[in-house]
Amino acid sequence: MKKLVALLLAMIMALSLAACNSNDASQSADPSADASEGTQSGEPANSGSAGEITDPDSIDDDMRSEDGTYQVAFVTDVGDLKDKSFNQGTYDGVKLYAANNGLSYKYYRPANNSEATDEDRYNAMRTAVEGGAEVVVCAGYLQEAALRRAAMEFPDVPFIFIDGNPLSDEAGNPLTNVAAISFQEEQAGYLAGYAAVMDGFTSLGFSGGGGGNNDACNRFGYGYLQGINAAAAELDTTVDVNFSWLYGADFQASTDLQTMISGWYASGTEVVFACGGAMFNSISNAAATNSKYVIGVDVDQSGEGDFVITSAMKSLADAVQWALGHVYDETFTQIGGQATKLGAAEDAVGLPTSDEAWRFETYTVEQYEQLYQQLVDGTVVVDANFANQANTQWTNLNLNMVE
Repeated sequence: MKKLVALLLAMIMALSLAACNSNDASQSADPSADASEGTQSGEPANSGSAGEITDPDSIDDDMRSEDGTYQVAFVTDVGDLKDKSFNQGTYDGVKLYAANNGLSYKYYRPANNSEATDEDRYNAMRTAVEGGAEVVVCAGYLQEAALRRAAMEFPDVPFIFIDGNPLSDEAGNPLTNVAAISFQEEQAGYLAGYAAVMDGFTSLGFSGGGGGNNDACNRFGYGYLQGINAAAAELDTTVDVNFSWLYGADFQASTDLQTMISGWYASGTEVVFACGGAMFNSISNAAATNSKYVIGVDVDQSGEGDFVITSAMKSLADAVQWALGHVYDETFTQIGGQATKLGAAEDAVGLPTSDEAWRFETYTVEQYEQLYQQLVDGTVVVDANFANQANTQWTNLNLNMVE
């Protein structure tokens, strides 16, 4: 994920220099102020040699603003803010960018949480704008209808739509104040499935969120199967896969989900891809109880326990910071009104390769990096059209759809 990070760091450095040499009258707080002035706990502990803050956990989730307004707003997806996955990874980008550029920030959770309506989501966005937001970051495909309404009502406010598509008004005109950013999750899923099989696992599972209606989770799952099948073909073996969308419609942990996954583990499943936010809690509990393994999603979840063998990641925090950089360096027109798709070519998806996170026993980082380069140069192509999954004839896996 080096290319996106390099672009991001260059943008942050340029903006920080600009902040030190200018007074932007459009901002409700001084962007050149020390980031620690906006947090409750003082200066974050983890920062780079030039004062760059790199650890989002050292930045408060809640902050105080001297004038009660907040410049960078985040509207959460369903589930908890600290879900150790999609919401948290996205908000980490908000916090890091704001803290490194002296901006105030706040998160807004739509009312009714997992039962939130489009009205609830719109009200959160409107509250954010009325609270001084100069830019609003919205997480998740469920935001689409509310975001379209908010973007039309507040045309001068830029919105960043993570895991979303470009939006148009009722007449079909593109909403140029919405930047849609999505990822090639199929590539991350492929890498995870391939690695697990190459490491010797022969009985795998996938438990996805959104009830099969979430494009990102669908891409993760379809790519996962493609990676499993490719590795099994190379090894001339056959792999068994349980695959289900049950108990994940609202991305929440549940007793029913944990019971189902425990049943899989008891019947021989060795590792399950937990693809759905807080669903991870139920699946990891089942894994820990049965001494089995989990593949995390969206962010590196290796810190949750030794049972996390890898994570199918996408650079949520980096992408958010990159998009916010376009807002504050006044180049938002380059990304507004269109889709930005990030994948291996931008180093924006992948598996964690640090010593702490790499837990495969026989599959090596060097082998992984060779495969990754094949994704980058197009030698290996992963089908992103998950509608094809139902009709795919798998050569080296037995797929059990649990419905």
